[in-house]
Amino acid sequence: MDTTQRQRIMQRWYVIQHELLPELAEQYGPLTPKLEKVIHTLEWIRIEEFTGPSWCGVGRPPFERAWLANAFVAKAVLGLATTVGLIERLTIDRALRRICGFPRGKRLPSETTFSRTFDEFAEAGLGQRVHEALIKEHLGDQLIGHLSRDGTAIEAREPPARKETAVVEAAATAPSALLPGEESAAETTVPETPAPARKRGRPRRGEVRPAAKASPIQRQRGQTLAQMLDEIPTRCDRGTKNNERTAAERSNARLKDEFGGKTLRVRGDTKVMAHLMFGILALSADQLMRLRQ
Repeated sequence: MDTTQRQRIMQRWYVIQHELLPELAEQYGPLTPKLEKVIHTLEWIRIEEFTGPSWCGVGRPPFERAWLANAFVAKAVLGLATTVGLIERLTIDRALRRICGFPRGKRLPSETTFSRTFDEFAEAGLGQRVHEALIKEHLGDQLIGHLSRDGTAIEAREPPARKETAVVEAAATAPSALLPGEESAAETTVPETPAPARKRGRPRRGEVRPAAKASPIQRQRGQTLAQMLDEIPTRCDRGTKNNERTAAERSNARLKDEFGGKTLRVRGDTKVMAHLMFGILALSADQLMRLRQ
């Protein structure tokens, strides 16, 4: 890491530790290590800069989206499982309420407001945009010397998608009621000849074999980020892993155990992605703070 970036990290750390934290401790008493971690995380990611104005001067003023976005990040950092638990924590913890931006004399939003705002953040891709800006600011165009790929199972709150092949096979094998004198379609239709299995080994002289299907990594070399994301399946499915443990699993374990990856209470790929991205934002900020050491 270059020295300029390290100086900026240390400068931001010094401002939080010696100016912001003492001011909050003077108003609300000693802060717990978890609350200090929330403050550092919010200061690093600056999610309020991506929410924009939420009121145009017509109708009842809504709650500031920046306050609610900060609250969702705090939910991931504190490991709160539900939105109801977040609201209860904000109700009894004055320091947390002030850290997220909620004023003292104003009533907290209801659970419905939190849920509706979460839907807005999910549809707008707020977590993805904030994470992209965070990485560009602190890494920029630097090359990563190593790359670890791995996957982890996320317990979703929806049934697995049915495979179409199973439906087709069930329809083909199901008996059908026929009138007297009628013949079954299966009896009159000539069965299709199955495609010959590909022979193993080298092809014979003059034999032409179809080109092998390109692997996902080969296709991604000529694709944009949007095209890569479109190829990722969004329906709930089952899968298994066959390889051994990798270095990337440590990040996956932290996402699950510390930043809400195990406490999904939403359905649909868009909302699940939004829930995980708040945790990934907190995890990314935590990793950046470790660079000061």
